[in-house]
Amino acid sequence: MNYQPVVIIGSGLAGYAVARELRKLNTEIQVIMLSADHGGFYSKPMLSNALATGKTPASILTSDAALMSSQLKITIRPFTRVNTIDQSGNSILLENGENLSYSHLVLALGADPIRLLLSGGAVEEVLSVNDLDDYRRFREALKDKKEIAILGAGLIGCEFANDLAISGYQVHVIDISAHPLGRLLPEEGGRYLQDKLAAVGIRFHLKSKIQYIERIGSRYRLIFEEGQIIEADLVLSAVGLRPRTQLAEKAGLYVNHGVVTNRYLQTENTNIFALGDCAEVEGKVLPFVMPISHAARALAATVIGTPTPVHYPPMPVFVKTPACPIVVSPPDPIVIGEWQIDANQDGVKALFQDMAGNLHGFALLGAATKEKNAITPQLPPILA
Repeated sequence: MNYQPVVIIGSGLAGYAVARELRKLNTEIQVIMLSADHGGFYSKPMLSNALATGKTPASILTSDAALMSSQLKITIRPFTRVNTIDQSGNSILLENGENLSYSHLVLALGADPIRLLLSGGAVEEVLSVNDLDDYRRFREALKDKKEIAILGAGLIGCEFANDLAISGYQVHVIDISAHPLGRLLPEEGGRYLQDKLAAVGIRFHLKSKIQYIERIGSRYRLIFEEGQIIEADLVLSAVGLRPRTQLAEKAGLYVNHGVVTNRYLQTENTNIFALGDCAEVEGKVLPFVMPISHAARALAATVIGTPTPVHYPPMPVFVKTPACPIVVSPPDPIVIGEWQIDANQDGVKALFQDMAGNLHGFALLGAATKEKNAITPQLPPILA
C-alpha cells in the first residue's frame, strides 16, 4: 500500500478541479496542494469583465485557502514554490529546502503572459493580468485614469477592451492582425466585431506594431513601427499566454508547446500528470475552461486506480464582449477547408467545412449565437 500523498502543484481552476474530482472518488486519499500565491479559489475568466459586473478584487475571491482546505479536506500550502522534481525518487524539492514525497504528482502550473520585445524606458511599467494579484494591481493603477492602451486584439484583449469601454474609459487596441480575434474569426466576423466594439468607443490600430514605450509626465507615449504616436494613461498587454513548462523541462520531462501528455494526462513518467494551460494533451494545447473539467475527471479516475482516457467533445467558447455576443468553436488547424459565411446587420454565421462538406468549426456573432445548440452536435469531437 502506497501511503504517500497525491501532490498538486498549482491552485488555479485546474488544480482545484483535480482536487474536487479526487475527493468525489476517494475521501481518504491524502492530497497536498502547493500554491505559489495565496491559494484561494476564484474564477479567472471573471477578471476580464469584472468592472461592468461590479466586481472588486476582494469579491472575485470565492473562498480563501483555509476554507478550501476545510471543504475539500486537503492540505493547502500557500506561498510555496517548487525548485525541482526528482523523478527517480518520487519527490520534489521546495525552495525552502524541504523534500516532499508523492505517490502521484499533478502539474497544474498554468501559463505566463507573453511579453512583447519592446524598447523604451517605460516597458517595465506595462501591466498584464494573469491572476487575481495582477488584477488587484491593475485596478489600483486604473484609479484616476481615463485613457487605456491595450496591446493585443485577441480574446482577452477584446474582453478587457469591452469591459473598460462600457465602464467609461477611452480605449485603444493595437494588434498586428487585420481584424480583432484574428485567430478565432474569419475576416467577415472580425470586421463585424470591430464595428460593434468601435460603436462603444473602442479605437482600433490594426496591422500595427508598437516599437517603443516611454513615459511623458504621468502618461505614456506609444510609438509604432510605422511612426504613428498615441498617448495613454495606462498600458495593458494582452498578447497571449505561454504554457509554464520550466519546472517540467528542468526535471527532464518531454516538453513541446506544453508539457506533453498522453490521453491519460500522463507525462512520459506515468506517476506525473499535467492538465490545464500548461499541458499539451495528444498534441493539443487548449487554454480554456471546459477542457479542464473533462481532463480533471479522467485524471482523478486514473490516479485512484481506474485508468481513464480523456475525451474532449465539441467545446464552444463564449467570448465575453457584451457589445457583440460571440460563441466560437475553432476548427482543428490541420483540417483543410473553407469558411461559409452568412452575414447581415444582425450578425454573422460562419461555418468551417472540409472539402466533403463536413462541419469542423463555427463562429457565431450577434443574433447568430442563438444557433449554437443546433450547430454544436454536428461538430466532431476535439479528442474522440
